[in-house]
Amino acid sequence: MKIVTYIIIILWGSASFAQEDSFEFSLLRQNDIINIDPDKESNFYKSLKQIKLGEKSTLSFGGSYRTQVEAFVNEQFSTEEDQNDYWFLNRFMLHGHYKLANKFELFAELNSSLITSKESLVRVDRDELSVNQLFARYYVNNELNVFVGRQNVRLGSGRLVDVREGPNVRLAFDMAQVEYQKDKTSITAFHALRVKERPGIFDNDYLENDETLSALYWTQNWSKSTNTDIYFLYKTEDGKTFDAGTDNDERASVGLRHFGEWKGFNFNNEFVYQFGKFGDRDISAWTASFNIEKELDFGSIGLKTELISGNDNDSNSLNTFDALYPRGAYFGRVARIGPSNLIDIHPYFDTRIGKVNIELDYVAFWRFSVDDGVYNAPLLLEYPDTNDQRFIGHQIGTITGYELNEFINLEFETNLIFPGDFLIESNLNDTLFHAVLTAEFKF
Repeated sequence: MKIVTYIIIILWGSASFAQEDSFEFSLLRQNDIINIDPDKESNFYKSLKQIKLGEKSTLSFGGSYRTQVEAFVNEQFSTEEDQNDYWFLNRFMLHGHYKLANKFELFAELNSSLITSKESLVRVDRDELSVNQLFARYYVNNELNVFVGRQNVRLGSGRLVDVREGPNVRLAFDMAQVEYQKDKTSITAFHALRVKERPGIFDNDYLENDETLSALYWTQNWSKSTNTDIYFLYKTEDGKTFDAGTDNDERASVGLRHFGEWKGFNFNNEFVYQFGKFGDRDISAWTASFNIEKELDFGSIGLKTELISGNDNDSNSLNTFDALYPRGAYFGRVARIGPSNLIDIHPYFDTRIGKVNIELDYVAFWRFSVDDGVYNAPLLLEYPDTNDQRFIGHQIGTITGYELNEFINLEFETNLIFPGDFLIESNLNDTLFHAVLTAEFKF
C-alpha cells in the first residue's frame, strides 16, 4: 500500500507540474529536459526534480514503472505441444542525476525487472535488482567531454546498437568514452564491455572481456534535409553460434547511414559491410536497408526493405551478418524473427486521432541464403537449415497507443505470423498469435 500511496502523491504533484512548467522525458533519462520556474509555487514533485545544492549544482530524481501482460498462441508454430501461455512483466527504474554547472555530471539508475507465470525464462526476462546505469561525465570545454561508467547505448537509428527497450531488461555496457560536438558535427569513440544479465540481486557479471565492443561514430548534419552517419564498430565475442557452427567471433562493421528529407519524403537508408575472423574462417557479410516515409494529412505511410546476408556453403568464408545489439523488438515485440540471413518487405501506416495513435504494418520474410537458418531477435539460431525453401512467412501487426498525459501511456500490440514454406517443411505449420498490453508511468 505504501508504493501505491507514493505513486498517487507523485501523480498529483506531477499533474500540477505539467500545468506550470515544461519538460521532456527521454528514452535515456539522463537526457531529460526539465525547466522549472523558480518563482512559481513548489510542490512535492518539483522538490524531487530540482534540488539546489548551492549556486551552480543541482540534484534531480525520477524514474518509471512499466507493467505488461504478454500472451502467445502457438509460440513455436505448432499445436502438437502446449504452446499457449501468458505471463506478467513488471519493471521499475529509479534514477538520480547530479550536475555541477556545465562541467561535471553524475548519473545513477537502479533497475528491477520481474516476471511471473512464465516457465522458460531467457536472460532479458528477469533481473531482480541491478545497477542499470552509473557513470560520471566531465566536460573539458563546450565541445569535448569524457565519460566513464555503465550506460545504455543507442547509436544512430539503433539498427546495430540499441538500448533494447522492448524486452523487460535493458542492455548495458561498462565503458570509457570521448565525445566531441560542435555545430553540425558529432564524433563519439568508446570501448565497452557488455554487462551479462543474471536474474538475482546485484549479481550481473561485469568487466568480463569475452564480449567487447569498440566504436568510432561520426554524425554530420550537412543541411536541413540531408545527414550522414559514418562509423566503424569492432566486436569480439567468444563462443558465438551460427548455423555454420560455434566459434570465437572477431568482426568489424563499416557503415554508412544517409537520412533526411527530400521533396516531402523522409528517408533513412543504411549500408554495412562486415569482415574479420570466425575461428579460422574469414568473415564477409553485409546488409542494405531502405526506408522511405510520406507524411499525409491523416497520418503517414512508409516502406522498409532489407537485404541481410546469410551463409553460403560454397564460400570459404562465413557470410552470416551479425546485427550486433539491435532493437529487442526489431519486427515487433513478438520477436520471433531477427535481422540475420533475411530479406524482408515491410509496408506500414500510422495515424493519430486525438490522444490515440494507431499503427498497422505487414512484413513478408524470406531467407537470404537457403544454406543458413533463421535467427530470432537476440540473434540466436532459432530454426536451423533443414530444407531448401526460402519463404519464411507473413506477419501482420497492429499497435494502438493512448497517451493519457505526459506521464502515463497505454499500448496494446498484436501480431499474427502465418508460416511459409520453410517453416511448413520443418513441421511448423500453425499460425502464431502474439499480444502484449503495456502500461507505463514516468516521473
